[in-house]
Amino acid sequence: MSTHRARSAARCTLVFLILGVLLFVLVIANINAGNVNIDPVSILKMLFTGQGDPGEINILFKIRLPRLMMAGILGGALALAGFLLQTFFANPIAGPFVLGISSGSKMLVALVMIYFLDRMGRVSSLSLVLAAFVGALLSTLFILLISRHVRAMSGLLVAGIMIGYICNAITDFIVTFAEDSDIVNLRGWSLGSFSGMSFDDVRVAAIVVGIASVLVFFLSKPIGAFQLGENYARSMGVNVRRFRVYLILLSSILAACVTAYAGPISFVGIAVPFLMKRSLGTAKPIILVPAAFLGGAVFCLFSDLIARMAFAPTELNISTVTSLFGAPVVIYMLVMRQSGRES
Repeated sequence: MSTHRARSAARCTLVFLILGVLLFVLVIANINAGNVNIDPVSILKMLFTGQGDPGEINILFKIRLPRLMMAGILGGALALAGFLLQTFFANPIAGPFVLGISSGSKMLVALVMIYFLDRMGRVSSLSLVLAAFVGALLSTLFILLISRHVRAMSGLLVAGIMIGYICNAITDFIVTFAEDSDIVNLRGWSLGSFSGMSFDDVRVAAIVVGIASVLVFFLSKPIGAFQLGENYARSMGVNVRRFRVYLILLSSILAACVTAYAGPISFVGIAVPFLMKRSLGTAKPIILVPAAFLGGAVFCLFSDLIARMAFAPTELNISTVTSLFGAPVVIYMLVMRQSGRES
């Protein structure tokens, strides 16, 4: 037993070490990625002293740093949201994008963006987050209502996809009758991107995601009990009905924050928790929660780097890249599950 625990601890330490190294490398790569090349010495000087070429300072502090920070924060949030939904539905295919939750957020954000831009000329970050949260919650509530009549997870996933189609259709309807100036902003956001971020956005996202992530970590023990079944969780003193509400609220907040700032991003919430479970060899929430957050940050920083540099100066949509790398993981997951059932 002690040998097994030592190997498990060594494996977890190695995975976290690799994630830390990848995160560091990707931060450096993202800082220096772009049409303007800034040497590492100048970057360090600007970071620690704030002195340097004015043009390079603007590029670093107004474009690159906010963008990479948001990619890390929102990537971690998306992975955590996927982990919570997979726990709630007891299925690894559940995720904000697949279940239509991101589409619900997109619909409400589109409505708020067009309304406020048309009447006030601007829209605050907090109002976008609140609109996305309401949209995510509405989609989730519809899925929960359907789950009372559709017990099979496959049927529930199809229902989630249909909800996503409905929300996307309503969003397209809203866009059709919007002003051209509003459509430009909305279309760029709806395609998914970490560009155009500011430190004000970073501050709000960090607070929202930070609080939600800490609450998720504190729920590690009841999540672990819930993974073993509702009856077991009840025997451990978990109020299952209240706990399920916590899971839905936290997953909706995390997914909403991502959609509000970066638009709908696909497959991160499904692929990253699965990869972390396979890498760590454990599903213990106290280990998986921080691993999923770090893994989501690494995945989105890597995807954003590819989106920016693959066909520079043309930039790809972030969902295009996450789908390219995340979809094969989901296909592999489905094949492995089917093979396990047949054997």
